[in-house]
Amino acid sequence: MNDSEFKHTVLDRLSASFCAAKWYNATIWLGSGQTTSCHHPPAHLVDRDRVTTNPRLLHNTDQKKDDRRKMLSGERPSGCEYCWKIEDMGSDAISDRVYKSKIYPIKALNEAFDTAPDVDVNLRTLEIAFDRTCQFACSYCNPAFSTTWANDIKRNGPYQDLVSDGRNHFTHTHDSAQLFKITESNPYIDAFFAWWESDLHHTLQELRITGGEPLMSHHTWRLVDWFRDNRGRSSTRLAINSNLGTDIDIDRLLASTEGMAIDLYTSNEAISTQAEYIRDGLVWDDWANNVERLLDSGQFRGIHVMATINALCLSTLDQLLECIMNWKLEYGKDAISFTLNILRFPSFQSPLVLPDNIRTVYKQRLITWLEHWVDSDVIHEHEVNHTQRLIDYLDVVKTPHSEAFDCDKLLNDFRQFYSQYDQRRDKDFGSTFPELKEWYNSL
Repeated sequence: MNDSEFKHTVLDRLSASFCAAKWYNATIWLGSGQTTSCHHPPAHLVDRDRVTTNPRLLHNTDQKKDDRRKMLSGERPSGCEYCWKIEDMGSDAISDRVYKSKIYPIKALNEAFDTAPDVDVNLRTLEIAFDRTCQFACSYCNPAFSTTWANDIKRNGPYQDLVSDGRNHFTHTHDSAQLFKITESNPYIDAFFAWWESDLHHTLQELRITGGEPLMSHHTWRLVDWFRDNRGRSSTRLAINSNLGTDIDIDRLLASTEGMAIDLYTSNEAISTQAEYIRDGLVWDDWANNVERLLDSGQFRGIHVMATINALCLSTLDQLLECIMNWKLEYGKDAISFTLNILRFPSFQSPLVLPDNIRTVYKQRLITWLEHWVDSDVIHEHEVNHTQRLIDYLDVVKTPHSEAFDCDKLLNDFRQFYSQYDQRRDKDFGSTFPELKEWYNSL
């Protein structure tokens, strides 16, 4: 069943807003005690006192239960607006609620629909972050998810004169993202390991560890060791996010996971100096070499490249995709894959800030790239769909600036942010992005 058929005949049959992620999936930042049902809705706080006696509240919060009620009746929870915007582009538009529901058996979807919304359900897929320790400070990230970003703000102060940043991503160190020191006991981490031992290692299809940079956390290695020492006790698939930066211990990763067939997720959306500009801390050659080392090992179920589609990556995105396709040709269709995730926040880094003529150029490059690969036997359906929806998103007719899109404010912030980013990070926007230099200088 293809994605469109699944949406219309399975999901929409339950309700026009049903998404299984609200029942079976969670992202939980244990350092801050916050949770969400996937990476699109804003996170909210887990009750610190109640979770010590009921670890299931790491996922089954009052807010999620209210969202479940809405989905059961066909209402659209406001926090899931990313998917509603995609679906409102047309009846055939495939939002992430399709992908985040399709991974579960149809029987499980029916069970979720038939479960009272206030019941505590056990997760089937979970992404956790133990803390925000990270050696990168990517341009679209912020101090809540990176200690290096926090150190930037501590050293240089807040970014100035940003008028569209309603979430204040770049004005303070986000100390609430790390409520406990690394050496202190964290009740949220304690609750996770308690839930893991009691139920989760039985019910989870996949456990994915993110960060920060998770391979810099001793809790990650504690979990890896649990899987190694308890082979056969759990059928949960283990997955790890990693930026695969220069100082990641690839030797330890390979040695510790030998024979476990885990999935490895990594992020990139451009190549060479442009990738290094966007993802400050990245060394392109080292990242590519580390990907190839993991592919050469043959011990990973898959390497998955997650691209965060922002205004700066589109110049060389097609070249990154070409690189991934060449790896597919060498190592196999399933050895490596990609997803294209359209950036929403900070909104001044959205592709929609680009002038229509530049958006059209980038759209045409992706059309040309997709036409070349669409009928090959090494591209997945979701990769085709992700590329096509980005093409549609870049179309100035299909996705014009909405009334809520205050272009003047966003363009001001685009220039203000990157001029300060250059000074703080010793970078040069104009020389790194020559296609955008004339437009950038005109702002």
